[in-house]
Amino acid sequence: MELSAIIEALLVASEDPLPSSEIARLIRARVAEAEDTLAAEAEEEQPDSAPELPAELAAIADVNEDTITAAIAQLNHSYEVSGRAFLCTERAKGWKIFTRPDYAEFVRQLFPGRKPSRLSGPAMETLAIIAYRQPVTKASLEAVRGVSCDGMIQKLLDRELIKIGGRAELPGRPMLYETTDLFFEHFGVKSVDELPNASELRSVKLPEPDTESDSDSDETSTSDDENRQPVEDVEKQLALSGTGIPQTPDTDIAEDETSSESPTTEDDA
Repeated sequence: MELSAIIEALLVASEDPLPSSEIARLIRARVAEAEDTLAAEAEEEQPDSAPELPAELAAIADVNEDTITAAIAQLNHSYEVSGRAFLCTERAKGWKIFTRPDYAEFVRQLFPGRKPSRLSGPAMETLAIIAYRQPVTKASLEAVRGVSCDGMIQKLLDRELIKIGGRAELPGRPMLYETTDLFFEHFGVKSVDELPNASELRSVKLPEPDTESDSDSDETSTSDDENRQPVEDVEKQLALSGTGIPQTPDTDIAEDETSSESPTTEDDA
């Protein structure tokens, strides 16, 4: 019984992704259970004899996270060689078996009611700033983008790509926004550090928000050109370049915020 086959069985049987630590714990638990069973049987039949584990269980008794990762790599290699339609892929919540992107159009036929669509440019800009600078307040977002972000924040909350992560220790106690596990799942990364140019974009100095507007009041700002706050072009470009999304004209932002159709993310196959 190979370790890679055991891991494969666990991933197929589990409804949720399994991190390496949890896979290792499950395997060690099975070995410990076998040891207890053997000890109980030996005590009844031969009290003076020491029970011995089967070789296949003894070989995995000390499994750890590194061992699990190496076994999954071996498993994926076997999938590659045999031309299987799936791979074990690690996401924010752990390992899971996913179909290859090459078969996405076929798999999509299973879900005819779910049509793929994309986030708008303004929504992607807002999401990029939150992802790289989280946790972040609405006022900080607006200081970078130069326009009101109320509509974009609400749409991202509705899509469960961001969440409220608490309140800042600032006047008015404004809410802090951060990305969700669904965000990492959708974009195929395990953490913020895996985002493109993460170390550079998380350290660059950004425009400071107006302290008077850094609260969750009912007042909304406007997207008109005369009311846009000055933003350094270089800093703004750095904050948005990680997603490869070009900056969008103000008219597109206004249209997006007044549209009755909420943008959605593209479904992963």
